[in-house]
Formats: sequence, C-alpha cells, structure tokens
Amino acid sequence: MVLSLVLGLSACGAESVWAPEEDVRRAVYRDPGPATLTLITVVNNRSGSGAHSALLINGSQRVVWDPAGTWWNPAAPERNDLHYGMTDQMVDIYIDYHTRETYRTVVQEIKVSRAVADQAIREASAYGAVPKAYCAVSTADILNGLPGFGSIPTSYFPNSMMDAFAKLPGVKTRVFRDDDSDDNSGLLPAG
Repeated sequence: MVLSLVLGLSACGAESVWAPEEDVRRAVYRDPGPATLTLITVVNNRSGSGAHSALLINGSQRVVWDPAGTWWNPAAPERNDLHYGMTDQMVDIYIDYHTRETYRTVVQEIKVSRAVADQAIREASAYGAVPKAYCAVSTADILNGLPGFGSIPTSYFPNSMMDAFAKLPGVKTRVFRDDDSDDNSGLLPAG
C-alpha cells in the first residue's frame, strides 16, 4: 500500500532521473569489505530534528539510496534516487556535502548477509523516484522489507528511524561534524 501511495505521489513532485545503462555499468563499485547497511541521518544542529535520511548499501556493489536528495556527482550515476559507484571517495564526498555548520551527519552501520544487502539494492532499485519530505518513509519501507528490520518505524521523521536503528544488535555509530559554510553548493560539480 505504501508503495502505491509513493507511486501515486511521484506525479506530485518526485523527480525521475534515469542514467544510461553504460554509465551505470561503468560506475559499478564492489567494496571488498563485509556486506553492510548504513543508515545516514542528517540532523539539524540548532533544533536537533532530522533533516534527511539515506541508506548506503554494500552488497554485490556499493550504492546509496538518497531519496528526494539534492546530492549528485557524475561519477555516481543516478536512477531514481539510487546512486551507483559509491567508492570510498564518493562516500566521503556524500557525507561532506551533508555535514556543515548547521548540520551533523550520523552514520549507523550494521553487518548483514550478502543476500540481505542485495535484496536492499533490488528494493531500492525498484522503488522509484521519491517526492520531497518522503526520504524517511521510503527508506523505512525498504528496511521493513528486509529480514531483521521489521522494528524500524515508518515515519516522516528521520530521528525516529535513527533511534530505532540504533537499537539493532551490532550497530556501529559515527557522527560527523564540520564548520563548513551552510552553502554547500560548491561541493557539487559544475554543470
């Protein structure tokens, strides 16, 4: 039902982006580490409220689900909010883009089986473009479809998901802070 709601809402502001197959194929990055799911939550430093949710998935390849996000890079081609080619450098750029004087970025990583990580990639790939303000809802929808993640609430509030994710066994949390200007447009490629 939620998927049909999102598909219905996609006509109300979701921006569909579809990189060519050759760009996606060329960008594929396979990280040698274990299979993981990493919830990324951008938190407002003034109010403490969550501003954005995303999911870094490391399975047969490493991708980032960035629903209704504004980040982009030509080295990480996008297909409807799923960015391919998330090398270590791309992950660093992604986190730096979101982390600035007014926002911190909370990164919560959990090891999963390769099958679960690849299922997450398939779910994100099939989800479709997400309208603004649905980043947490769509990310929770993907997580809820995976074994072991049924406790993640579906909510418009990224902090609710972040708090529930923190309770999963084995989660490792890091917080990134930066004093960069709030104008992060310089971190996006020209064009």
